[in-house]
Amino acid sequence: MTELIKEMRGSALWLTIDRPERRNAMNEVVINGLADAIRQADNNKEVRLVVITGAGDKAFCSGADLATGTSFEFDYGTPSLAFANLLRTANSATVPLLARVNGACMAGGMGLLSMCDMAVAADHAIFGLPEVKVGVFPMQVLSVLQHLIPSRTLYEMCLTGEPITIAEAKAIGLVNHVVSKEELDTKVDWLISRLTDKSPTAIRRGRYTMRRIQAMSFEESISFTESQIGLVSMTKDSKEGLLAFREKRSPVWTGS
Repeated sequence: MTELIKEMRGSALWLTIDRPERRNAMNEVVINGLADAIRQADNNKEVRLVVITGAGDKAFCSGADLATGTSFEFDYGTPSLAFANLLRTANSATVPLLARVNGACMAGGMGLLSMCDMAVAADHAIFGLPEVKVGVFPMQVLSVLQHLIPSRTLYEMCLTGEPITIAEAKAIGLVNHVVSKEELDTKVDWLISRLTDKSPTAIRRGRYTMRRIQAMSFEESISFTESQIGLVSMTKDSKEGLLAFREKRSPVWTGS
């Protein structure tokens, strides 16, 4: 698959949309490839996280490839769409997802960004939901974006279709870190290192919990998290982490 590059770098799976001539716009091959790769990573304990990015330094992802003329055509007898299924896959995964935003992040690209747990962005990146300019609306993206940024900002972005700057994106919590494009990979590697030296079991169980409680009431959430702390404390990683703390040494994680 030449339009989506899959590469293991240490314990991180890098997924790179390789369509720079189309500003890394997504077609069916890319969408299904991302979903399949995340699903496989989620079932592989050797993969500690997934990094999603785009080729070059112009665009992270510009959304659906409108040049095909079929971007919004689908079988009305099919109850789900490929892009929605990608977001479902990302939401249900336990492996952490990191967005490396190397340029413009627009439309469906905002969905890719928002389905990730963390994001590092180059300081020339811009962000937008321009769908209304072509007579549609960022419907599916709303599902992953609505809890991420303030509603007033989301309404303005959706209803006007106008982009926001990297400074605005950082201010509203859309990205974690902003660096120059020359420093982008260094910062990504730094963040990866801060994740991969921790318990893989705790991280996966924790991501699962964080995603599950998003739609719960407080009483539902507190009951669910009560059960989860009980379960995570029974893992080998938990026992090892507490023992290593008492023995004043670095833990040796097994991911179990």
